[in-house]
Amino acid sequence: MVIPATALFAALATAITLGVLAWVLWPLRNRHPWPWALSVLLLGVGVLALYRLIGTPAGLQETAAAAPQSLDEAIVQLKAELGRNPAQPEGWALLARSQATLGDHAAARDSYAQAVKLSPDEAALLVDAAEARALADPQRRFDDQAVAWLRHAIEVEPANARATWFLGVSQRQAGQNAEAAKTWEPLLGMVDAATARSLREQINEARAEAGLAPLAAATGEAADTAAAATNATTLAVKVSLDPDFASRVRLRGDATVFVIARVPGGPPMPVAVERHALQDLPLEVVLDDADSPMPTQKLSALREVEVFARLSASGTATRGEGDLESAPVRVTLPASQPVELVIGAPAP
Repeated sequence: MVIPATALFAALATAITLGVLAWVLWPLRNRHPWPWALSVLLLGVGVLALYRLIGTPAGLQETAAAAPQSLDEAIVQLKAELGRNPAQPEGWALLARSQATLGDHAAARDSYAQAVKLSPDEAALLVDAAEARALADPQRRFDDQAVAWLRHAIEVEPANARATWFLGVSQRQAGQNAEAAKTWEPLLGMVDAATARSLREQINEARAEAGLAPLAAATGEAADTAAAATNATTLAVKVSLDPDFASRVRLRGDATVFVIARVPGGPPMPVAVERHALQDLPLEVVLDDADSPMPTQKLSALREVEVFARLSASGTATRGEGDLESAPVRVTLPASQPVELVIGAPAP
């Protein structure tokens, strides 16, 4: 038999009320036992009668009925609460995360902006707000406001790896390759050996485009990376050019092929990437944690990725005008079969 919530509440309230009154009136018991018992009973009945008259015995049922049944309904209720009391940075941040979960990046951007207004010195919030602005941008670019938030986050928390990484990405997007390399270099001492190897490759790529010499690999870094990669998640990928496309289009011999894995619907930054020459096609690669350029995100930490290949005329991983991409393929990890990508294939 299931006891109704209101009945259970009434029973508990009765027991607690009688117990408290018995304890408060205990000094009367030894001298006047019958008046003591009668007082406990009458006061207990009086308290419960008063509750029945002016209390809310159906409160438990009303609370249960008011609970949201879906994320959409929860968002509606949260918006209503913030409309009544907008001075809640945690509420705006929660609303933004919920909106981002539903893929409404523009709404998440605006909600994070409200949260930052209320908590302008919280580093984690500043980074989330900056990332939301990039996700809401059609080109996934960090605008001036996002960059300002990232810089302030680093001022508040100099060791914030996400803020440092995203700031370097924004600099690469703006063609500030030397600045990006300099921004990323401190991260090498904050990550494990496998991540440091991939990060060093990104730094050296930026340095090369800025006309600077590459950084030397740290002692033992390659060996540590190989050992760490032994037990990591791997993803085999086959990349080729569509034959008809290759016969119709003249491609530059110095064009570069990037094989990229990223979070589906997430940030534009890859969680794993490899760079190859056009002449290497068709090619087979194996992506793993050693190919991750992001110190805070590794392939082995994900259950699902989106994989695609990009033919870049500029030779940079950031998408540029005239670049060509294969159709993206969503993959559940670990994958038992290689992912096949065809650049230049007609859209289905």
